[in-house]
Amino acid sequence: MAQQHAQPPSQILFLPGVGGDPQFWQPVSGLLEHPATRRLMGWPGFGPVPADPAVRGMADLVARVVDAIDQPTALVAQSMGGIVAVQAALRCADRVTHLVLTATSGGVDMAAHGAQDWRPAFAQAHPTVPPWFADYREDLSGALATLAVPTLLLWGDADPISPVAVGEHLQALLPQSRLHVVPGGAHDLANRHAAQVAPLIAAHLGGSA
Repeated sequence: MAQQHAQPPSQILFLPGVGGDPQFWQPVSGLLEHPATRRLMGWPGFGPVPADPAVRGMADLVARVVDAIDQPTALVAQSMGGIVAVQAALRCADRVTHLVLTATSGGVDMAAHGAQDWRPAFAQAHPTVPPWFADYREDLSGALATLAVPTLLLWGDADPISPVAVGEHLQALLPQSRLHVVPGGAHDLANRHAAQVAPLIAAHLGGSA
């Protein structure tokens, strides 16, 4: 769909997936040609980030991102981070200038679009990760239709966790969105294909393409 003109962000928040590692987005951040300051966020209790007893559910992660949106901000999110980004954008519509959702893994009926349920195996392989993430099943479809933030959807055509059909469904729901499919991209496409992803994000944010 056609996108409306948006003010440029002065800050970019990079949100990881369930791996929680702030460094997931480091390759893209390093290559991104845009004057905005950038912050690589992590999730307490996930990956290398120490747990915080104050974080007891998805709403607590959303609150942390909302607290960081203190200026015109673009949210660039991977997988589970996309669920956080969407909810933060809904709460801060006046300050979120752009969204970039990469291989988002929830917020809609994933199984209906052929997605592989990755949560049981991930929880078994990472027993110290907070268990509440695997129970999150909120359907954000109705809210997504009200989110008029310019949104770039980045998907890979070799991703069983979030197939292209999920990206197509989000494109149909989000009124100001466009979908770009990375050939051969798996679930970690934003990290593995950073040299291709960074210019796409820069163009979306109004920086150098």
